[in-house]
Amino acid sequence: MEINTVGIVGLGALGLMYGEHIQNSIGRDNIFFAMDRERYQRHKNDKYTVNGKEIDFNLIDCHNAKPVDLLIIAVKYNSLDSALDVMKNLIGENTVIISVMNGITSEEIIGRRYPDAAIIPCVAIGMDAMRSGTDLNYVNKGLLQIGITSQEMRPALGAVDAFLTKINLPHTIEDDIMHAMWKKFMINVGINQSCMIYDSPYGGIMSSSEKRASLERAMREVIVLSEAEGTNVTEEDLEASLNLFNNLDAGSYPSMHQDFKAKRRSEVELFAGTVRKLAAKHGIPVPENDLYYKRIAEIESTYK
Repeated sequence: MEINTVGIVGLGALGLMYGEHIQNSIGRDNIFFAMDRERYQRHKNDKYTVNGKEIDFNLIDCHNAKPVDLLIIAVKYNSLDSALDVMKNLIGENTVIISVMNGITSEEIIGRRYPDAAIIPCVAIGMDAMRSGTDLNYVNKGLLQIGITSQEMRPALGAVDAFLTKINLPHTIEDDIMHAMWKKFMINVGINQSCMIYDSPYGGIMSSSEKRASLERAMREVIVLSEAEGTNVTEEDLEASLNLFNNLDAGSYPSMHQDFKAKRRSEVELFAGTVRKLAAKHGIPVPENDLYYKRIAEIESTYK
């Protein structure tokens, strides 16, 4: 199994960032962005820049797509349902899929629609890509954490590892990928939601004892659920996450706050929504995430 062709679904910050890196490595003819026909007609003549440099991405109508060796799903949670339709023609017998979406559910959702597909669990961390219109800027690409939950997926994991190594895209192979996914989930449940609710950058959350306490309560609810799910997120993971928050640019914001400012629907269902569903499953109270869910719903009800 060897990866030579790549398809991406999603023209957001991560899709463009990874697309630029891969295109510069393997050439424009071997990578493309697939989208539905209406979106393709709207965007086919767009000009994109990455860190100020124009790049000619290969955009295609998904109806004209053919199977690729590697399929990267880089959409927001609210767009995943439509992405499942877009990716249909991209998936062949040997296609490997990775999702760089937030949360812990996208692989399961993709797998329900495409049960025979080779899906490698993946976590994208440490990047600072920001998209404004057709312009993308970033300093840090972060890294991809990949792993497997069954030995039968090892050949697919080896293919992805070999490809990412060949193109020099930072990544690690995690012995416990579910722990890595849940740790990132805990981070997002805390910092993404609190920055939106309090209309605050990272520094505003971490410098306020009240706001920081709220963030920690929301994250500890994930730890309790992690214990029930057997994914082993710990207090040490929480402390490491808080140290990470303290080292972020104090004036910057996470993606949910960017959605809030643009009056776009957030990924609250992916964060507090998932917490609440798992809490109901296990009979565990999650009052902070209940509060977050309610307050974000109230904020979004004012959008026009």
